[in-house]
Amino acid sequence: MTRPRVSGSPASDFAVAFFAQLTRLGVRDVVVCPGSRSQALALAAAEFERAGLLTLRVRIDERSAGFLALGLARESGLPAVVVTTSGTAVANLHPAVLEASHSGVPLVVVTADRPAELLGIGANQATVQAGIFGSAVRREWDVAAPTSAEGAEGLATDVLAGIAGPVHVNLALREPLSAVVPLPDVEPGGFAPHRPAGDPVTLEPGPRTVVVAGTGAGERAEEVARQLGAPLLAEVTSGARFGPNLVAAYRELLVEPGFGDLIDRVVVFGHPTLSREIPALLERADLESFVVRGPERDAYDPGRSARIVDGVTVAGEPHPESRAWVGLWVTASRTLLAVDEAPAASLSDDRLERAAFARTQLERLREPVTRRMLAEAVWANTWPHDRLVLGASRLIRDLDRVAPGKKIPVFANRGLAGIDGTIATATGIALASTGDGVTRVLLGDLALLHDAGSLAPAPGEPTPRMQVIVGNDGGGTIFDALEVAGTADSALFDRVLYTPHAVDLAALAAAYGWQHRRAATRAELDDALSASGDRVLIEVPLAR
Repeated sequence: MTRPRVSGSPASDFAVAFFAQLTRLGVRDVVVCPGSRSQALALAAAEFERAGLLTLRVRIDERSAGFLALGLARESGLPAVVVTTSGTAVANLHPAVLEASHSGVPLVVVTADRPAELLGIGANQATVQAGIFGSAVRREWDVAAPTSAEGAEGLATDVLAGIAGPVHVNLALREPLSAVVPLPDVEPGGFAPHRPAGDPVTLEPGPRTVVVAGTGAGERAEEVARQLGAPLLAEVTSGARFGPNLVAAYRELLVEPGFGDLIDRVVVFGHPTLSREIPALLERADLESFVVRGPERDAYDPGRSARIVDGVTVAGEPHPESRAWVGLWVTASRTLLAVDEAPAASLSDDRLERAAFARTQLERLREPVTRRMLAEAVWANTWPHDRLVLGASRLIRDLDRVAPGKKIPVFANRGLAGIDGTIATATGIALASTGDGVTRVLLGDLALLHDAGSLAPAPGEPTPRMQVIVGNDGGGTIFDALEVAGTADSALFDRVLYTPHAVDLAALAAAYGWQHRRAATRAELDDALSASGDRVLIEVPLAR
C-alpha cells in the first residue's frame, strides 16, 4: 500500500489516493461536472491529467456527462469514471446508468454527498443519494466522510473488481472541501476485464437452424453461423452483419411461408431489439432455442422458454442439407434487397443515346433523398476505420432493413433504446477511438433536439472528427408505423406523439460552432458525406 500524502483536507487526501489506485488498475478516462461538494475529486482528476496519468473531460450537463462516459467505455472497453456533485446532479446520471446496466457497460459513478450531520435537516443540496440508482447498478458503496486517505485504495480496488456494468460510489465529503495535495508515485497499469466462468453448450450442426445476432453479439455469432451451416439473421448493430451466411432481409423472410415456419432451432447472441419478427419467432413453443448470455443485465428470452447458456461450441461439420438451407435464405434476401442500379455508362457513338444517358444520370442526382437512400448512403460511406453510431429513431430500422454485409464498427444505445444521449455517446466513442476515421451519427430530428446540449464544444479539449446526419421529417414519424396511428384522432396524435417542431437546425449548428450542410438531393447528400471538417451537421429533409 502506498503511504498517503497528508494535506489540510481529508477530502482531497482521499480523492488523490482513490484516483491513484484507479490509475494503477487501468482506468484512463474521467468525466467531471462542476460542483462545490465534488471539488476535491474534480481537482484531483485535473492534477492526474496534468501529470499525464488520466484523460479528463469536463461537461456542464450531468446527463450529457453520463452518456459521454458511456461512449468512452463502449469504445475503449475500459471502465470510465463520471464525477458529480450532490443533489439533482446525481439524478441526471440515471438515464446513462440505466443504459449501462442493460447493455453491460463498465461505468464508475462517483457522487459527492453531504456528510451525515447535514442529512435530514433540510440542508442545501442534500437528499438521500445512497441507493438512488436502485437495481440499475451492479454494486454500490455509501462511504462516510473520510478523515484521511485511509481506505481509498481498497475502495478503488473493490470498485473495479469484476466490474461488468455500472457501479456507484456515494462519497460524503466534509469541509474543508479541497487542498493542494502532491500526487503519489503512480505507474499506470492495465485493466483486467471481467470474464465470468461458465461451461459452453456443445451443439451439433443440424438442418433448419438459424443464428440470430442482436446488438453486441460480436463476430462470434458470424463464426457460429458458418460452423452450424445456418442462416445468420444479424441486426445492423450486432457487430456480425457480414459473412457468406448473412440474411439482411430477415424480417420479410421470417413471415414468408417456406422460411420462418420451417425453423426448428435458434441460437441467439446479443440483444435483438429492431424488429417484431425476432421475438415472435422465439415465442414459438415448437422451437428449440439457445440464448448465449452476454454482459447485458437480462438474458434475451421473450418466450421464457429458451435455454440460457454461457457460450456455444460446435462439434462436427455442417449437415448435408445445410448448404441448400443457407442458400435458400441468402438468395431470397439478396433478391428482396435488389434495387434498380444506375445505368452503365453508354459506349454508343450515337449522340442522341449519349444525351439520353446524361439526362438520366442528371435526373438521378436530382432525386429527393428518401429514408432508404439516406440509410444506404451513410452505410456505403462508412468503413472499418470509421465509427457509425445510430440513434433510437426510425432511421435505425430503415438501415436494418437494407444494409448489405459489411464489417464495420456500429454502436447504438439499445440496452433500453432511449432517445436520449445519442450525441454525447457518439462523442465519447469518437474521443476514445484511434486513427483518422470519422465518427458518423445517424439519427432523427427529435433525437438530435433531445441531446442538443451535447453539441457544445469543450474548450481546451480535443475536437473529435464527427458527422451528425439528421433525418429531419419535422417530428416523430416513427409513431406513424404503430397501430395507434390508425386509431387515434389525427390532431391529438400529432400533438402528443408526432410532436412537430420548427427548429432551425442551421441556427442550432451555428450556435454550437458546427458546420451545417443541407442535403435534399442524392447529389447534395453524396457531396455532404464527403465534406471535410471536424464537426459537420448534415440536415437531410425527409417527407413524413
